[in-house]
Amino acid sequence: MKILLVEDNLELSKDTVSFLTQEGHICEVAHTVREAEDKLADFTYDVVLLDLMLPDGSGMDLLRNYKPRDQGQTGILILSAKDDVQDRIDGLDLGADDYLTKPFHYSELNSRIKALYRRRQFHGSHKITYEEIEIDPDQQEVSVHDEPVPLTKKEFQLLVHFIANKNRILTKQSIAEHLWGDHVDYLDSHDFVYQHIKNLRKKLAKAGANDYLSNVYGIGYRMKSAAS
Repeated sequence: MKILLVEDNLELSKDTVSFLTQEGHICEVAHTVREAEDKLADFTYDVVLLDLMLPDGSGMDLLRNYKPRDQGQTGILILSAKDDVQDRIDGLDLGADDYLTKPFHYSELNSRIKALYRRRQFHGSHKITYEEIEIDPDQQEVSVHDEPVPLTKKEFQLLVHFIANKNRILTKQSIAEHLWGDHVDYLDSHDFVYQHIKNLRKKLAKAGANDYLSNVYGIGYRMKSAAS
């Protein structure tokens, strides 16, 4: 899962990124409204963790400006030290999905992130079924015809990303950004995307799954269902 943390507290942001990274997420940080606006304009995220009090403005203003441009794929979780009912109401009315008061336990934060992602992408289901492929996002386990398929962390993220965006064409650039976040800028090429996809297809085929991935020449890849 690709997450943007908008938080000006350096210690809190560092600790949060460290925890979320250990949980297998790609987590980027913006310390100001301006930084967040730039990242949201250039990249897509599964979830945005949004502080309300930022050095150069309000998280509410950022939410108000961003939501009309969002195509419904990004979940917004407000993180605030203000436990104020009106702030909760205002945030939810502007399009936020959840509100968590600081200080919080990281285990609760992670649970809310995963629940938000399930609601946004998979209608709240704890398990994702795609034809004969079954995915348990919480345990990061995949099975085909009830037989486990051993995937690496990146292969698992790639499979979930394809299913969440089924029938959409995903470019190599967008796939690379989803798997590596900001670090993609330091890579010489996107050849690793092809290698991850090749390995994923091979493992799923070996387990007896049909090949739903197609190469869109010169653009990227698309995952189609058997009925497509």
